[in-house]
Amino acid sequence: TDIRVNCVAPGPIDTELIRRLGNQVVSDMIGASPLKRLGAVDEVAALVLWLCSDAVSFNTGAVFDMSGGRARY
Repeated sequence: TDIRVNCVAPGPIDTELIRRLGNQVVSDMIGASPLKRLGAVDEVAALVLWLCSDAVSFNTGAVFDMSGGRARY
């Protein structure tokens, strides 16, 4: 059917929703991240754009973790 199914699993991304959790919660998230920062909306958008492109024509069934190295399963 030429349908590809992939998933983006974002962690804490710097959005209004995350910021509403409060400074202490956000600081704790950043402190627990190996990259020591929140992700950027543009980073998520770039990954989604790539996944929608022909560059990914041989990839399906993958989960792309965007947690800054702090995946929790």
